[in-house]
Amino acid sequence: MRMAVAVVAALAVLSSCSNTPPPPVVGTVAPKPSAAAAKPGEIVVGVDSITGGYNPHALADQSTITTALSTLLLPSAFRTAPDGSPQLDRTLMVSADVTKTEPYTVTYRIRGDAAWSDGAPIAAEDFLYLRAQMRDEPGGVDSAGYRLITDIKSEDSGKVVQVTFATPYPGWRSLFSSLLPAHLLKDAPGGWEQVLKTSFPATAGPFSIKQLDIPRGEIVLERNERYWEQPAVADRVTLRRADPAGLTDALRTGHDQLVVARSDAGGVAMLQSLGDKVAVKSAPRPTVVGMFLKPSGQDLADERVRTALVNLLDRDEVIKVGTGGGPSIRADALILAPSQPGYAPTGPLPHDPAAAQVLLTQAGYSPISGIWVREGRPLSVTLGAPADREPYLAVAKEVQRQLVAAGVQVKLVTPVADQLMRSGGTDAGPNILIGPRPVGDNPAAVLASVYGCTPNTTDAKTVLPGNVVGFCDESLQPTIDAALNGSKSLAEAIGIVEPRLWRQAVAVPLFQLADSVAARAELTTGDLTAPLNAPFASAVRWQRKQN
Repeated sequence: MRMAVAVVAALAVLSSCSNTPPPPVVGTVAPKPSAAAAKPGEIVVGVDSITGGYNPHALADQSTITTALSTLLLPSAFRTAPDGSPQLDRTLMVSADVTKTEPYTVTYRIRGDAAWSDGAPIAAEDFLYLRAQMRDEPGGVDSAGYRLITDIKSEDSGKVVQVTFATPYPGWRSLFSSLLPAHLLKDAPGGWEQVLKTSFPATAGPFSIKQLDIPRGEIVLERNERYWEQPAVADRVTLRRADPAGLTDALRTGHDQLVVARSDAGGVAMLQSLGDKVAVKSAPRPTVVGMFLKPSGQDLADERVRTALVNLLDRDEVIKVGTGGGPSIRADALILAPSQPGYAPTGPLPHDPAAAQVLLTQAGYSPISGIWVREGRPLSVTLGAPADREPYLAVAKEVQRQLVAAGVQVKLVTPVADQLMRSGGTDAGPNILIGPRPVGDNPAAVLASVYGCTPNTTDAKTVLPGNVVGFCDESLQPTIDAALNGSKSLAEAIGIVEPRLWRQAVAVPLFQLADSVAARAELTTGDLTAPLNAPFASAVRWQRKQN
């Protein structure tokens, strides 16, 4: 499920001058819902944020609300099954199979009745558009598989799509999820950066958008009467923003039937206080919050300096601040997430200030008046976090606090998420980034997207769609490529790659995001907590029991 550059000073200006309103802060946002209780046939879902953008293919837009809308409004060749594997979505596809091994070719057959809400058919054009954006645009999710595609051919009026790859690609089922309406977007003003920024120009799922009101904090979805497959059971699903107290009160009174929200320990306790009225669980999100260190520049090009910075951090305290004691899960591996099969801790570097001092001394720094200095210049880093996304900003402020206390000068820049994710791997971007690492049903593609080099070059200045710090280790690339084409098992590749990545100190995982999911007893649902797939995958079957 796959992944104009400004100078750092410009990023700081943008962050201070942006017209983008600050994100809601847990515990301080909208008041308790004042809307009437849900009508028969309507299901109201309480959420902590409906902030856009909504592009599921952009790292900057990864959020619960983006996952919800892409699941309910956009078509996919494959969907993630409850066990985490990709499963053919027969609401869109007739079939999808490897039809040739030399060259490696996959043939997709799209249902003849599958169409966008404006009547345009879902066709090869949509496959071509998504592949082009994921291959070329920075800030994308799981882009490595798309970069292997050498050709896409259309037959039968676009309903048969032949995709040819440069090498065998066993992870091809992870491609072409959440297709976008190419006929409306390919020439749209603003290009890829503006795709699904505030709205959906066309949809093709069991629901359609009736209202998207960000200031009011409400998104109303109605059953799509033009949907060619089995219709949704509910007439309407309304996503309504509130703070933790408001969410709890709405569940208590029956204004909401379901809550899906990022919660701290206090928010979880409030939901659990409702007792038998609701079932409270946690649902892992397909995102790990991490710290990425760019291996370039006067200071961070030195592996000893990067390692020292990581050793200076009390990672336990950073995780505590970021999760707030809520359901988010500590992550101790660089490729797999805690919710994925095969996950096991592989690190991380320890909190060891004494070792950090030794490394900084070896790199030529000396502590002067509490500041690490080399040749008269203080050790200084620029730390970036998206201004419009939590918990990234809270994590960044804690990292800044700890490093400053340890004698490192830290400038915190907070551009909007899209600017940060698109510029992270360039010389102009921050040299330390607090941001998302995607979690997908094809971990080899995540490995290649996040840590791989640009094909046919080892230029670390070249920005990859998913490689947010421009990292490139030529010696690791053959192993990464082997994991991607299946000639080496993922476990074997992890055993080779992860120790080297830890040693180079280019990434530090912190925790996998998770939502609190609380449902009232009268709501009949499917599995609300399946990793990578919850809770909206079953929304087409949601039903309220009527008294």
